[in-house]
Amino acid sequence: MKKVLHIVASPRGSSSRTLRIADALLKKIGKQFPGATIDTLDVFAEKLPEMNITRVKGKYMLMSGQELSGDAVAAWEEIKAHIARFLAADIIVISTPMWNFGIPYRLKHYIDVVWQPGFMFKYTENGPVGLAAGRKVFVVSTRGGDYSAGTPAEPYDQITPYLKTVLGWAGITDLTFISGQPMDANTEDGREAKIKEAIARIDSLNLA
Repeated sequence: MKKVLHIVASPRGSSSRTLRIADALLKKIGKQFPGATIDTLDVFAEKLPEMNITRVKGKYMLMSGQELSGDAVAAWEEIKAHIARFLAADIIVISTPMWNFGIPYRLKHYIDVVWQPGFMFKYTENGPVGLAAGRKVFVVSTRGGDYSAGTPAEPYDQITPYLKTVLGWAGITDLTFISGQPMDANTEDGREAKIKEAIARIDSLNLA
């Protein structure tokens, strides 16, 4: 039975255009994988642990090949719980609007919590090795303007290259990006057409 982690990075709830597209994807996953469970993690509602001096100290212990010790042990319990929640999933859906050309700050906070040495990647004599390979990730995003490939604004899209880099560092390379754009630089009818276009692309996907 497939386990899905839906990481929500939009604070707009039912008004979110991003989540409208993501909902179509989750329904598609449910149809293709009957019995799949969906764990929703809303980064704006979740109390994410702060990367304070004690937790960062623990990070450096792990980076140097040591075990967590001292006050870092208790301080890292929440971090390890979030890592375990991520690694429990077979499919990850990241729903994020574009904010100032990139991802919202709360999604960056979540990534900074979860992407830890010894759990998501490790350093070897041959370089870094990802530890989370084998998972499928879908990134659903909406953008105010049109940043699609081949447009003059493509170089300003910081969502796609950043998430490819971060996920690839963890060994996750099975990525699908589904974007609704442009949203704000469009008419109401035009926005609706672009949302339906993104949903139509989902309908054509083979998720296996």
